[in-house]
Amino acid sequence: MHPYPLLFEPILKEKVWGGHRLEALGKRAQEDPETISIERPRIGESWELADLDATSADGGGGGAARSMIANGPMRGLSIRDAITAMGSNLMGQAKVTQTGGFPLLAKFLDADENLSVQVHPSEAYAKAHPDAHLKTESWYIVHAEPGAMIYKGLRSGVSRQDLEAHIRAGTVAQAMQEVPVQSGDFHHLPSGMVHALGAGVVVAEVQTPSDTTFRLYDWGRTGRAMHIEQALACIAFGQTTDSEPVRGDGSARRLLHDAGHFLVKELRGQGGEVREHDTSCDLPVVVICIEGEGQIEATDDGFAPVRFKAGTTLVSPARLDAVRMVLDRDSTLLEVLVRG
Repeated sequence: MHPYPLLFEPILKEKVWGGHRLEALGKRAQEDPETISIERPRIGESWELADLDATSADGGGGGAARSMIANGPMRGLSIRDAITAMGSNLMGQAKVTQTGGFPLLAKFLDADENLSVQVHPSEAYAKAHPDAHLKTESWYIVHAEPGAMIYKGLRSGVSRQDLEAHIRAGTVAQAMQEVPVQSGDFHHLPSGMVHALGAGVVVAEVQTPSDTTFRLYDWGRTGRAMHIEQALACIAFGQTTDSEPVRGDGSARRLLHDAGHFLVKELRGQGGEVREHDTSCDLPVVVICIEGEGQIEATDDGFAPVRFKAGTTLVSPARLDAVRMVLDRDSTLLEVLVRG
């Protein structure tokens, strides 16, 4: 199969903390006109690119989650099918997961309320617990209401015993580091770091392909399982927390973070700009459009132009030659180099 940029159908997930801001990015649940409710579904997550064999049962799934291709000759097939059909043309030097899956999960999140205080497994914990999977993630702030914040790591000096006391008292938030955020900020959240997305924030999230989440505290909400023992076993107590965001400096392209499994860059450009799309890394590149619009096109007619706009996520195969990006409007995009 000749490689070409792949678009995907989003997988929308209702959440108790979700809102309606993702509709501005084209993420709106299909409603049955005969059963339409007064209140629209609260969409908390839009899974833009997923290739998981299993998802968290109490997170609203339990089964596999695989993105379906929305364009070109492979339309209607899954990302796993594309890996099979394109092979190294798609993946290059990137490593697939142990079961042959795409090694990145990409989402948009809309927090109308605070997300639960949670932590994700480290590599060591995942090796000792076969049902858990490494989860390291990064947040790019797409939108933030005035005064919005995230909770990133424990305050300096908070020990396991201190945190256990806060859990018993229902005051976990007092142990957390509060970080004000604004649009364009970037934060990396390594495994083992306690965190929560605060109310009024929309983020683009990229992470290792895992849905393993251990909740410590849910802000008084009931009905969702807590995972205190597992969370305490995962937390990296004494971990240094960088509360300062990576923030824009006006550069056309800048490195946001190299997480090992993936590398994130921000690309900014003006309307009418034409850029050569660098494919020299021999890795698949996930492109997430934060604002603006344009298209990726072949300079040799190798594939039909692929349009993107705010909210679009696409995968540019590793061995895609003679490619350029044309921006129709001033645009901000994320480029995620996927190593696996």
